[in-house]
Amino acid sequence: MVSGLAVRRRVHWPQTYRIIRSIHPPIDLFEDIADPRDWEALASVEEKTNPRIRLEIGDLGKVAAARRVSGPGASFVMAPFVHCSTLRPGRFSDGSYGLYYAGDSEDVALAETIHHHQNFMRATKEDPGWTADFRVLIGSVDRDLDDVNAVPGVLDPDDYTASQAEGQALRAQGSDGLVWNSVRMPGGQCIGIFWPDVIPVPVQGRHYSYHWDGARVDFVRQHDTGKVLAVV
Repeated sequence: MVSGLAVRRRVHWPQTYRIIRSIHPPIDLFEDIADPRDWEALASVEEKTNPRIRLEIGDLGKVAAARRVSGPGASFVMAPFVHCSTLRPGRFSDGSYGLYYAGDSEDVALAETIHHHQNFMRATKEDPGWTADFRVLIGSVDRDLDDVNAVPGVLDPDDYTASQAEGQALRAQGSDGLVWNSVRMPGGQCIGIFWPDVIPVPVQGRHYSYHWDGARVDFVRQHDTGKVLAVV
């Protein structure tokens, strides 16, 4: 049930920032000019010579054909919606559906991804060192989104019970997405978009590497400048 406390408002950010792992390659099917309504048929044909195609493409059934996007760069938008999993829940989803998360600054995107990367590294007991490479996606948003800052519990640092319930209910009622104050970067804001066609296709920005000291991410390195920045 929707709390009734979310406020729908126009969110216009000339730039949004999302950070993802660099290991994820573009998906040819999404980058092509083929009509998204034909993707299932094309995937079925491709599967005859490439049995792994279904793993690469993800679950197309998660996104209705009318809400898919295609063309150069479309993989960046489609991926979080077709590769979601209940094994990887988030603040506003139990993992059964995906969201495109982004921040209103690169610092916000860094803070959010560093937090989750640290949790993964602790859980898997990884050795210290420079770990995964990440890429920044720079996009924009100009849409009516639901501001959920006033909903009790949605900004809890660790317990996603309230936020997942609110996200699921708002999505079911037709919301295009959410906006809230960043939990990991005070003063910043985040968006969570429910459907690929809500936002323009982003462009690729700089790459980062994160350094794990055995307890936390203590440094990040910008690939383009070579600068190593301390995480405070």
